[in-house]
Amino acid sequence: MAQRIEKELHEQIAHLKDEQQLLLLEFARSLSKSPVKGEAGKRIVRFAGMIDKDDLAIMETAIEDGCELVNANEW
Repeated sequence: MAQRIEKELHEQIAHLKDEQQLLLLEFARSLSKSPVKGEAGKRIVRFAGMIDKDDLAIMETAIEDGCELVNANEW
């Protein structure tokens, strides 16, 4: 997979202007310096199934209903 991604990156980079290529280079460098965050799946799999299905449905509805709302007076 890495070779396929690398080939695709080369193809896309070839279409960028010089300034865009420099921005991309800076971004790539910043990615390589930043630590990877998160937990491995093996470490959190023990929590699978701990939340009741009814509670999950309530959470899902709340997220769907509330995530696209903007309260202009909030700030």
